[in-house]
Amino acid sequence: MACAAIFSSLRRRRSPSLEVFLAPVDLSDITLVQTLASISAELVSCFSGKSLFFQRKNSRSLIRRIEVFLVLLEYLRDSGSNLPPAAVLCFKELYLLLYRSKILLDYCSQSGKLWLLLQNRTISGHFHDLDQEIYTLLDVFPIKDIELSEDIREQIELLQRQSRRDCLYIDKHDEALRVQFFGFLEEFENGRVPNPIQLRVFFTEKLKIRDAKSCRVEIEFLEEQVVNHQGDLEPAVSVLNGFIALLRYCRFLLYRSELEEDEVEYGISKNLKKKKTKGLITREMAETFVAVPKDFCCPISLDLMRDPVITSTGQTYDRSSISRWVQGGHVTCPKTGQMLAHSKLVPNRALRNFIHQWCSAHGIPYEPLEAVDSSTEFLTAASPSKAALEANKAASALLVQELRDGSQGAKCVAAREIRLLAKTAKENRAFIAEAGAIPYLRDLLSSTNPVAQENSVTAMLNLSIHEKNRSRIMEEMGCLKSIVEVLRHGHTTGARENAAATLFSLSAVHDYKKRIADEEGAVEALSGLLRDGTSRGKKDAVTALFNLSTHTENCAKMIESKAVAALVGALGDEGVAEEAAGALTLIVRQPLGAEAVAGEESAVAGLIAVMRGGTPRGKENAVAALLELCRSGGSVTTERVIRAPALAGLLQTLLFTGTKRARRKAASLARVFQRIENGPLHLGGLSPGYAFAGNSGVSRSSGFGGDVSMPVSISVPVL
Repeated sequence: MACAAIFSSLRRRRSPSLEVFLAPVDLSDITLVQTLASISAELVSCFSGKSLFFQRKNSRSLIRRIEVFLVLLEYLRDSGSNLPPAAVLCFKELYLLLYRSKILLDYCSQSGKLWLLLQNRTISGHFHDLDQEIYTLLDVFPIKDIELSEDIREQIELLQRQSRRDCLYIDKHDEALRVQFFGFLEEFENGRVPNPIQLRVFFTEKLKIRDAKSCRVEIEFLEEQVVNHQGDLEPAVSVLNGFIALLRYCRFLLYRSELEEDEVEYGISKNLKKKKTKGLITREMAETFVAVPKDFCCPISLDLMRDPVITSTGQTYDRSSISRWVQGGHVTCPKTGQMLAHSKLVPNRALRNFIHQWCSAHGIPYEPLEAVDSSTEFLTAASPSKAALEANKAASALLVQELRDGSQGAKCVAAREIRLLAKTAKENRAFIAEAGAIPYLRDLLSSTNPVAQENSVTAMLNLSIHEKNRSRIMEEMGCLKSIVEVLRHGHTTGARENAAATLFSLSAVHDYKKRIADEEGAVEALSGLLRDGTSRGKKDAVTALFNLSTHTENCAKMIESKAVAALVGALGDEGVAEEAAGALTLIVRQPLGAEAVAGEESAVAGLIAVMRGGTPRGKENAVAALLELCRSGGSVTTERVIRAPALAGLLQTLLFTGTKRARRKAASLARVFQRIENGPLHLGGLSPGYAFAGNSGVSRSSGFGGDVSMPVSISVPVL
């Protein structure tokens, strides 16, 4: 098919009819001619008066050819002439040709200007391919066997002669613009910033991109091409990322006075889109709701996995989701927070087969990706080109300058742009901090403008992912205090949640855990968010509290700030129970912490409930917490744990089905049970020692890493 590559890109944004692929086989001669006339008339009506910005000559030439076909088809339709078999075959081929023409013309009218400019030669080639197909069709068309008026016959013969002489046409003006566009990127590649006047002339006068909104639309279209990259994309992704960086720079350089208005308009349209989408999803779910098993969903996207793969930490994700995670600059496992030891991805074929079987049983379409040739595949993050790095560096300097000298509205916009720029790559996070953004973002945290505050705290969160930036944030006077104030009294839910996530990110450095816990109101606010926040807010709060719990000197603060009570209460929330049990395990290792947890009436029952119905890691954390409670809480607390209903049966189940660490902890707790009860704990005829014979040489770890699973949460969210 002449337009295969373009159709592949277009279909991701539209849903073409099956008629694109199938010629009509059951239409009579008259109906076939009527159908072709209708399609041709629609094309001529849609595009004859429309002047495309690029490919003007090629598109007009194609429409003129279709107009000739329309004249022929209308004549045959009105005359009712019988068609010879050869003509019917030609018209069926024309049917396909017209639909391919529609796809190409739609593509040229709906795509971004800069994308069309980059694809100028390729798209010109597709128009030429269609011209050649028209020539081939006319060459075999039995014009002598059909009764036609003299003027129509002359038009067809003229079109035949013109098609024979056709050659590839590439508009010189368009091609010059494409070369100039690449020239700007080359300047950044060579370490030079392009001339601002030349950039303004190019974008505003030559391309007619005259406002911030139009520039944003162009950026979003290029980003869509990167996301949907399927291996057949030209130019390469690294080059496209360079152009996106160039556009971001130009958007702020050329249209900064309009950015505030565009942000408001964009925010309104985005909210309306969310509301419409939410209603649609709700309706569809009400009509065709099927509960997808949790294990079949990617932990990142929460969607049904099409290509499940296993990372070095043993976790399974959908390939596309984990690839985007790493391309965002992360080096940790989203689910466990552990460092990725290597970049190999191992296809989880067993899970993929289970998903396929489940989908087949429930009548759900499932199209797994084609299997890779090798047994493993490497997970690689797309390295930014030098041009992209230099363009983003220049954009960072402009944005920080606006944060420093701009109006309040301009500062809000600059914070949003920094938030987005810091989302894309670790190098950008370094550039922004080196340009001096952190103190100005700190000042914006206390803004009375809710949008400015949320943008600034989210930008701070994204910057904190870069390890060096954590020290910059912590050492900036008043910065930690301002983040905590947003957590306590932020104007929006999003701002408070992102402040909690920022504290979690900063607490990845051990030396900062005590400082964060000692900051007035920090732990209290995290505890409040864990009790009363949204699902996402609770997740942000519990992961931050978990990190703070790993510092032994924070135990008293956790008790004083009612974090222990909040963590115990969270045991009943499936979304955060796993992390809450892990944090409690760390707290109860100290007698003071064990006393506080034992003083919570629902603590033991809550941990037992997690053992019964939690995730494998949740069960592991819960049994570890109960064991530590017995070790540190004294005889009364131990008796209370051992007397808990159903404990013996749950230990028996965990000894045979739990994770390695869970089995070890269950065996230790079973021995405590046996000692208190003065008799053996019968486990189906097997003793705890037998069930865990393979780990008899394992001693109790002195560090939390051997006993407690890291929280099931992304290590640091990028927003």
